[in-house]
Amino acid sequence: MAVNIQAKQDVSFLFSSLGSGAASVAGSNFLADYASIKNGSYGKLMKAYYGGRASSAVKSAVKSSTAKTNSSNGKTSEENKAYSKVQSSADGLKDAADALYAVGSKSVFAQKDITTKDENGVETTTKGYDTEKIYKAVNQFVSSYNAVIKATDEVESDAVGRRTGNMMNATASNLKTLLAVGISINKDGTLDLDKDTFMKSEMTTVKSLFSGNGSYGYQVSAQASLISYAAGRETNNGSFYTTKGTYSTNYSSGNLFSSML
Repeated sequence: MAVNIQAKQDVSFLFSSLGSGAASVAGSNFLADYASIKNGSYGKLMKAYYGGRASSAVKSAVKSSTAKTNSSNGKTSEENKAYSKVQSSADGLKDAADALYAVGSKSVFAQKDITTKDENGVETTTKGYDTEKIYKAVNQFVSSYNAVIKATDEVESDAVGRRTGNMMNATASNLKTLLAVGISINKDGTLDLDKDTFMKSEMTTVKSLFSGNGSYGYQVSAQASLISYAAGRETNNGSFYTTKGTYSTNYSSGNLFSSML
């Protein structure tokens, strides 16, 4: 690639396409070209132009800047990792909730034949719940729920926060029933499952909590989907704010450094 920078030009040539009126500014490609600079293309151009002639200090600064900021959304690599963790943990919670919500042959609440012997050795077969299987599914739900709470504590997003708050409100609204099956809420919002209490509780109560439209499990599954979506939006945000103070993800990257993208 050839780069031709005339001696009399400075950075002001970037603004040369702007007119004096607001309409000229809006109709120009300045903002899109500015986005190319802001999202890291400018750094790529400078590295390609100067090559090995750049000083070690300049190379260090470029490397540091590249490591800190993601080229597509302006967030640091640490922030993107945190949002990815929120997204994956929320997806895991939805899977755990849906496993309890499943119906038919896939339902953990499907009853099976249970054979018992009395004191005389007489066997009796009845239909009953596989409490151990149900416990494992609920325990996975609790672990996944706690992973979401911890992951969302590491990010700053109103959208993620609202969805997480809605999920926690759903939990608080069902606290009495949750306590009846051995599930309590810790001070940090995470859940705790007591196996002894759970195994002695009525499985019909557990089923009412986690299966059926409008159930607690259904509500958590829905909020987990929204948390995942909100976290995904954060990692896909563009570099511009709209006039309403929200991110815009649809914009042209411009053509000033298009060959370097």
